[in-house]
Amino acid sequence: MHAAERERMIIEALRPTGFISYRDLEALLDASPATIRRDLTRLEEDGKLVRVHGGAKQREEEADTRNLLGTPFDLNITQNLSWKQAIGRAAAALCRPGEGVMIDGGTTTLQMCPHLDGLGLQVLTNSLHIVNALLGQASTRILVPSGAVFREQNIILAPAGEESMPRFHAPRLFMGAAAVGPQGVMQADPVLVAAERRLIDRAEKVILLVDSSKFRTESGTIVCGLSEIDTLITDGNISDHTAAIIEDAGIELIRC
Repeated sequence: MHAAERERMIIEALRPTGFISYRDLEALLDASPATIRRDLTRLEEDGKLVRVHGGAKQREEEADTRNLLGTPFDLNITQNLSWKQAIGRAAAALCRPGEGVMIDGGTTTLQMCPHLDGLGLQVLTNSLHIVNALLGQASTRILVPSGAVFREQNIILAPAGEESMPRFHAPRLFMGAAAVGPQGVMQADPVLVAAERRLIDRAEKVILLVDSSKFRTESGTIVCGLSEIDTLITDGNISDHTAAIIEDAGIELIRC
């Protein structure tokens, strides 16, 4: 394969998540590690990528302008709002005073925030909407990861393969989803999947907050299987069939 063709394939491979590993490049290009290193060096010198430990990532200015797939936050926040508010209230009731928790960005997890005031929590979140909602709570300490701000969702994300999280471990992670089905929890964009996997790996328990409309769609990139979810909080409109699938998977189901 000609060098120009390899370079084109490398740039294409970076676009979905903003990062690609040496191992993936070896499989993709069927080239030696030395050849791949030379290709990456040329591309970095040309300003087309940045070499990092384990592979390569997009340049920051390109990552910053990438649009995430899925419904923009400002449109999604008004959908099924009363359901989301009830779910957020039930989720906040699971928090214990003084503990550390992680709250993933989303329009349903945002509804937890008014009910956290006075608990003295330490909250790690990647959502600037959640940061803004918690800033007025004097007893709530807030941590955020490093990375680029994706404006349509107002969240902070780093490319896959780049460590951006503070050294933080929590008894509970509260997260949302674009869809939930028998195959697992799904998001619309692979970049969101990579970010949520980092959070899942730091939590003792994963609590999923989704309104019942999320069970009517089953498309997207899988974040995790149902077996990785400990508790699922949803509204009372979930069907008995869907509830049975959730409970058969060993998940605690809370209906609001």
